[in-house]
Amino acid sequence: MKVVGIAAISINGMIAQRPSQRSLDWASKDDLKVFKRVTKNAGVVIVGRKTYETIGKPLAERLMIVMTKEPSKYEGITGAIEFTDQSPQLILEDLKGRGFEEVAVIGGGEIYSLFLKEGLLTDLYVTVEPILFGNGKNLATDFDRIDTKLESVEKIGDQSVLLYYSLS
Repeated sequence: MKVVGIAAISINGMIAQRPSQRSLDWASKDDLKVFKRVTKNAGVVIVGRKTYETIGKPLAERLMIVMTKEPSKYEGITGAIEFTDQSPQLILEDLKGRGFEEVAVIGGGEIYSLFLKEGLLTDLYVTVEPILFGNGKNLATDFDRIDTKLESVEKIGDQSVLLYYSLS
């Protein structure tokens, strides 16, 4: 199964300047176009509870899997959305069993870290935006070294760069 991480980052590698900040607050419209293309192609996105709460709703034309320690807290929420306390590996096994061939991991930092730590990401799209945050939340932490292969570099819009890596 192809497991694609996708994130917008500042030049110094931050995905947010402060808690509960959405990338829509600072990332380019060009990044949003890439995000929609990649996630709609996958058909399913995996997101953490905090990121889900900043988005606040399911994403159109995509199944959203929300990782949370308390899935029962979200009973009654309808739409193409599921809440789970399963491990990343079990989530992927379930999705593969349902016929999904690709999944997009869309954040936040704790979720990227979990998937990287377990060696589950196969690909990574990173949009580097022309901004520096003096403090903030890193893309990911607390995992062993991962060698990557730069597959492509694309200037998107006037100031942003999309980097696409495969992970080995």
